[in-house]
Amino acid sequence: MRPTYLTVARHLQKGREAAVLGDPRHAVEEYAQALELLRGLPPERPRDVLLAHTHLAYYQTLAPHGGDIAQEHLHLGISYARSTRDPLARAIAEECLTGLDVVM
Repeated sequence: MRPTYLTVARHLQKGREAAVLGDPRHAVEEYAQALELLRGLPPERPRDVLLAHTHLAYYQTLAPHGGDIAQEHLHLGISYARSTRDPLARAIAEECLTGLDVVM
């Protein structure tokens, strides 16, 4: 795996840990760093899978606070989850949609 992917995965992990610990600001900072790195990479499946996971994690962190930004991340995360057909990303997307009037 490329070093950039490992760095992105670490940012994603740190962001999720911060969200679980109740620190959404730090979580969002970590997700933003992950997205910045991912946007600099050429399109390929590993990048797109990480984009799906990062956007969905962003949504899960921001959803309790509402807002258009959370919805934008949800839509992007679902789109990447669909296109990559990554089973875990799809499961997370479906979990995010639970309770919403949207079907994946």
